[in-house]
Amino acid sequence: MSDATVQTDVIIVGAGPTGLSLAVQLMHYNIDFVIFDQKKGVTELSKALVVHARTLEIYDQVGLAEKAVAGGEQVRTVAVMHDGKVRARLDFSNFGAGLSPFPFMLVYEQSKNERLLYEHLQRNGKAVHWQTELETLTQDTDKVRAVVRTSSGETQTLEARYLVGCDGAGSPTRKLLDLPFEGSTHPRLFYVADVQMEFPREENTAYPVLGEDSFVLMAPMQGENRWRLIGNLPEYEDRVDQEVSFEAVEPKIKELVQQPLDIKTVLWFSSYKVHTRQAETFSVGRCFLAGDAAHVHTPAGGQGMNTGIQDAYNLAWKLAFVLQDKAQDSLLETYDEERVANAKRLLQTTDQFFDVAASDRWHFRFFRENILPSLVGLVSQFDAAKKLLFPMISQIGLDHRDSSLSQHQHDHKFEVKAGDRMPYFSVNGKNVYDQLRSPKFHLIMFSDGQQDYAHLKPNLEAEYGGCVDFHIIPLYPKVVEIFGSREPFKVLLRPDNYIALISADGALDDLKGYFNKVVGRTLSSALSS
Repeated sequence: MSDATVQTDVIIVGAGPTGLSLAVQLMHYNIDFVIFDQKKGVTELSKALVVHARTLEIYDQVGLAEKAVAGGEQVRTVAVMHDGKVRARLDFSNFGAGLSPFPFMLVYEQSKNERLLYEHLQRNGKAVHWQTELETLTQDTDKVRAVVRTSSGETQTLEARYLVGCDGAGSPTRKLLDLPFEGSTHPRLFYVADVQMEFPREENTAYPVLGEDSFVLMAPMQGENRWRLIGNLPEYEDRVDQEVSFEAVEPKIKELVQQPLDIKTVLWFSSYKVHTRQAETFSVGRCFLAGDAAHVHTPAGGQGMNTGIQDAYNLAWKLAFVLQDKAQDSLLETYDEERVANAKRLLQTTDQFFDVAASDRWHFRFFRENILPSLVGLVSQFDAAKKLLFPMISQIGLDHRDSSLSQHQHDHKFEVKAGDRMPYFSVNGKNVYDQLRSPKFHLIMFSDGQQDYAHLKPNLEAEYGGCVDFHIIPLYPKVVEIFGSREPFKVLLRPDNYIALISADGALDDLKGYFNKVVGRTLSSALSS
């Protein structure tokens, strides 16, 4: 940075998974940004563990999914243990088959995530300013001004159209915006450990081990005999983190597992309290919050890091369209509309899962020990249950049906609705998402071969100036099965691959109405202004 005020489009505070993801997405849209973090560099600690299918789909759009999968450990089976025996199995590869190109959970720890995103920025000539802290923040109707302190102790002024705080649960951005962070703290103490351990495991299998008042999750990591252990310590309810050592925890793990278990090396150990908190709004004027700065969750289901990455994904295209004068500022209001609602749902869901796994209340203990293993086994036998469970855990089932960006006028005829993620299927043996990588809206005409859509492409180009890609896809049997229509229809996709509208009308008139609502004017007038 220089002595002069630095001008940019977006200031990103924080270079964890959320901030780095936002930077990668903004780069995808050719938006200028400055990103900084008070850390010395990407974290060396594994921290958050799981990358879900929806996050891998997002990574795939910018060419990073293949590297992530190659560098992680796929979990395709969850084997629930109790009293030293496996009581039930969930086969996630079977659950997610045909629903996503990534029908598994990927153990790909936070340190690897950050390195993946950071190196992608570096390869494209983008810098992260490390050891740089946010000191003050002011904004007016036109810009945001941030004063930061660098590692040398000098101050630097940054000016931008927008600022996004991705600076974690203790977010200085949130505090400077004077936003409350209300919620609760779980009374019990929890631990996380990365170890080298010999255990008679099955390939690609994670083991939740359930006890009367405690649990431990054993998840395989990439590397020889590497495991992540996560559990609770009911007897340490009033202890602070520093008072607990792994030596005190290890016997309790072995007692709970009741299987031969030889821990050779402890690579990392930490104990902590679990918090459930959320900001009441994720935006104030030209400033936004994303990731842990906006919401923190229990670790149930590995949702936290993935949700932050999806916050960034949701916000990036909206910032880009506004900054490139393709939309009015009102589009940015839908970030709060969509992501606050999602965070509230997620808080409720993860709290419920967490109670099942960790609560000491008698009815949860009874359910955990006597009902849950049998229920898991029963669920795995029903296709309908599988189709509910994988989308919920993997986050591919997240929808924006209630969003003002979802137009429902004609979607009552279809199984898939406006606001849903674009379903996964193959086109000529290739992933449909391969056609949807460009950072634009996408108009897909699903054709039975009887219509001539050739005239639509030049009309789209004239009206929308390259902001809408055009595709024709045959009405394959799989398409008919997914969408529930044997007649030709069209789908307009947002740049984040959520459905904006779906209609059997082959004309383009409803697109004009949609864009007028979304951007406050037609795209042609926006592009010519």
